Amino acid sequence: MNPHQIIKRPLITEKNTNLMRFNKYSFEVDRNATKPQIKRAIEEIFNVRVTAVHTMNVRGKLRRRGRQYGYTADWKKAIVTLAEGDRIDLFEGA
Repeated sequence: MNPHQIIKRPLITEKNTNLMRFNKYSFEVDRNATKPQIKRAIEEIFNVRVTAVHTMNVRGKLRRRGRQYGYTADWKKAIVTLAEGDRIDLFEGA
């Protein structure tokens, strides 16, 4: 799988911004991606060393449009810990 297909987008929220102090970055990833695949993709795309990858499956939220109910899509979240001294500049402006 192509690294750009594994990593869909960075997650920039207040909680994730606070995690950056501990050298942890959050991404939305492909639901079928494994931890080793995510690690290789991050190292390849951003040229950093990854020490740990934590993943979680996020269930879609219930949404309502008028009288109709539906769910947003389920997705997978990865929190990646980088080696000491490495950083991803993409998040620095957040």
